[in-house]
Amino acid sequence: MAYNKAFMLFSCILLLFSLALTFPNGESKVTFHTRSTEKPISVCNKIYGTQAGDTCLSILEAFHLTASAFNTFNPNLNCEKIFVGEWLCIDGLAI
Repeated sequence: MAYNKAFMLFSCILLLFSLALTFPNGESKVTFHTRSTEKPISVCNKIYGTQAGDTCLSILEAFHLTASAFNTFNPNLNCEKIFVGEWLCIDGLAI
């Protein structure tokens, strides 16, 4: 009986820990892994939450980014469908 309680407690703690790792805290580093070993892996050092009126071009200009770097850090971004609150990488490196 005590073993079952300890196991349940351990399971709950493990679940809470995994959930805490799932949610961003605003200062986290995000790593995007690619399927192909040919493509670089992007490591994001700083993120930005889009606001009303933002476009890919306005973000490029505001943070002095090149289109190439921006696309490398945000490989799945569709600039035609950008939405308020979307998290975008604005500083990082490709390794």
